[in-house]
Amino acid sequence: MSQLSLKHLEKSFNDARIIKGIDLEVSEGEFVVFVGPSGCGKSTLLRMIAGLEDVSEGEIAISGKVVNDLPPVQRGIAMVFQSYALYPHMSVYENIAFPLRVEKLPQPEVDKRVGAAAKVLQLESRLQHRPGQLSGGQRQRVAIGRAIVRQPKIFLFDEPLSNLDAALRSEMRIELMELHKRLGSTMIYVTHDQVEAMTMADKIVVLDAGTIAQVGSPLDLYHRPDNIFVAGFIGSPKMNFINGRVRAANGSTVVVDLGQLGIIELPRTSTSVAGQDVTLGIRPEHLKLGAGQFTLTITPNIVEQLGIHSITYATLPGGEAFTGLFEGNPDLVDGKPIELSFPIASAHLFDSKGLAVY
Repeated sequence: MSQLSLKHLEKSFNDARIIKGIDLEVSEGEFVVFVGPSGCGKSTLLRMIAGLEDVSEGEIAISGKVVNDLPPVQRGIAMVFQSYALYPHMSVYENIAFPLRVEKLPQPEVDKRVGAAAKVLQLESRLQHRPGQLSGGQRQRVAIGRAIVRQPKIFLFDEPLSNLDAALRSEMRIELMELHKRLGSTMIYVTHDQVEAMTMADKIVVLDAGTIAQVGSPLDLYHRPDNIFVAGFIGSPKMNFINGRVRAANGSTVVVDLGQLGIIELPRTSTSVAGQDVTLGIRPEHLKLGAGQFTLTITPNIVEQLGIHSITYATLPGGEAFTGLFEGNPDLVDGKPIELSFPIASAHLFDSKGLAVY
């Protein structure tokens, strides 16, 4: 049984449709990440689940119970926002205990829940400190602790790491994944950072302009994107796209003309017909230096040497931006042509509507 069920969910502000008929099932204990560019509707969708935004159409059910008309406090959820929203005059203990005070729970129960949350979050030695005495990561843990003590059915996280520096974000990602394993709770996490999505999620929901572009595990989305939007959003650096035209297709192979780059034959079951415009996709990390199954020559205009790997940026004859990612520090120089190749099996193909051709 799904712990969270969204059916035909819609949200409009006057004449503007923000959420456009979303259907989604989230199982108990899953770590689900909503990801997409700014303005795609991911935070609005999370706020609808939380009860902070009204539903225009459709149904939200938690543990089999429709909650459309229930206030947030009665939905069995707890939300952690981008802002810590801690009370600066209160101790860590009182900040974590605040929702329990509102519920007027007896002091022994408050002590028990706060103590358990502090132990999980490694805040036991900080309970008498005030937020101003804590680091950014510790403050975020206090905000999470305030959610934990409510013992919710579902945790909702709205870009909780956005205010942290890069190193601390990496540490907090690990802490959140460990927290999920310890609690075994259902967690829904919103981010625009696809690296966070890839590293944290059991299941990723990619949103595009208020609709679901694809749902799947991180590796499903990486290896088998359903469309060109998902292919370009998942992966860093992003996938390269090369414009082409079908020369021939016989149901088991597709021959694509890539202009000055040459002709490539792909093993694809397709309804493509000769003359159809298509897009070839290849990830920067799948490129190799030197000749191979399909070889091309580029001239980098920028080379980034990052120690563990190097990144080249170039422009193809057709005007497409083209990025390469290579292990270590090979001899790559701005303005010096290099020969690259990639295995045919690593290539992706998208039709004129942007849908994947498998």
